[in-house]
Amino acid sequence: MPDLSGKVALVTGASRGIGAAIARQLAACGAAVAVNYAGSESAARALVDEIVADGGRAVALQADVSSPEAAVALVEGTLEALGGLDVLVNNAGITRDGLIVRMSDDDWGSVLDTNLTGVFNVTRASTRHFMKQRSGAIVNVTSVIGLVGNSGQANYAAAKAGVIGLTKSIAKELAGRGVRANAVAPGFIETDMTAKLPEALRDGALKEIALRRFGLPEEVASAVAFLASDDAAYITGQVLAIDGGMTFC
Repeated sequence: MPDLSGKVALVTGASRGIGAAIARQLAACGAAVAVNYAGSESAARALVDEIVADGGRAVALQADVSSPEAAVALVEGTLEALGGLDVLVNNAGITRDGLIVRMSDDDWGSVLDTNLTGVFNVTRASTRHFMKQRSGAIVNVTSVIGLVGNSGQANYAAAKAGVIGLTKSIAKELAGRGVRANAVAPGFIETDMTAKLPEALRDGALKEIALRRFGLPEEVASAVAFLASDDAAYITGQVLAIDGGMTFC
């Protein structure tokens, strides 16, 4: 397990699913964790209580990352509550699926605002601190949909592809200050969202996955912890697909 003892991590969209698994894993590796949530306060506070009960440090911080002002307040709140910031995991995301011919401006804009602009907002708010301390690790959660696209998810695919470009750009910008930026691209992961998929769709998806199973949130979290740690000190600007072999061709 990577060693993050003495580090402080901020995980956006961490109240449930992949984000919650990431927060748990970073805490298990020794990091103090700021658990960001937009609206699920009870779930975020339950996760904080769980981490504290296991001997870790954590705090729940509300913020809508699509707001630049809220992103700044989130970073400042992390610094104030936990005394620093060493790891940023941009995980917050939403879906508003639909065929492009019927996709509304609001469905397009809200997904881009949260899934792409939100990553920009929190990263920008963190950058000055990272540059000043001449260290930091940024891990952005994109998706295999950002690599290959998907019918009915033009907004989501565009946002997640944008996160990949953003990750590579900030990796180049910040490398000289000792700051690394990488991304993970999960495929089909067992979450509340995938559990609601029709059986026929699940069966079709499994046929596209070389390992013939969906992934677990903990498997994504383990990869994030590695990229956040000094074990990955010579890795930056990379996108790691965690998809069971769905996209390796």
